[in-house]
Amino acid sequence: MFMKKNYLTGYKLFFGLLGLSAVITEISVIAERGVFNAANFFSFFTIESNLFAAIVLVAGAFAVYAGKKSRWLDYFRGAATFFMVVTGVVFAILLSGLEGVALTAVPWDNTVLHYIMPIAMVIDWIMDPPARRFRYRQVLAWLIFPVIYLGYSLVRGPIVNWYPYPFLNPANGGYGQILVTSLIILVGGFVMVYLVSRVGNVAKKKK
Repeated sequence: MFMKKNYLTGYKLFFGLLGLSAVITEISVIAERGVFNAANFFSFFTIESNLFAAIVLVAGAFAVYAGKKSRWLDYFRGAATFFMVVTGVVFAILLSGLEGVALTAVPWDNTVLHYIMPIAMVIDWIMDPPARRFRYRQVLAWLIFPVIYLGYSLVRGPIVNWYPYPFLNPANGGYGQILVTSLIILVGGFVMVYLVSRVGNVAKKKK
């Protein structure tokens, strides 16, 4: 039990700090190049989800070390896992391999933010499942943030003439294409919310 506690604490702390270091490295490199725009930088879903996941992991590390369980922390951990799954899946399907699209300033950051952190969050969710089961209707609220993010991006985009991702830019196929892509992502979101909550519940039963 003692070894598991230390292992979980170390795991959460390591990946939490890894995610934070990747974001900080991005800021440092972009600022050094003289092109850092804070409003644009923090408008990437990748950055927001990774920061949230990193904070949740670090908080989780302290909670495990202290031997405390919090239903609210479990709920936020589930949300962070869902956000990171969305980040990984959307990147793999819609963004990976696109030429001329620089989503990260440093190659290893791209690997950490889009590949390692999503996998690390899923593993964390399985190794340290929620103390109590979450019903599907309870976790549907996890979809609120991605929906708000979509609205924010589409409203802000024309104002500043900048979009965080090509599939949100109406210049690439118009608003009809954005609507179709957004609906597909939303439907996928419902599925991913279910899968993340289900994985947590199943892992809880097996503990």
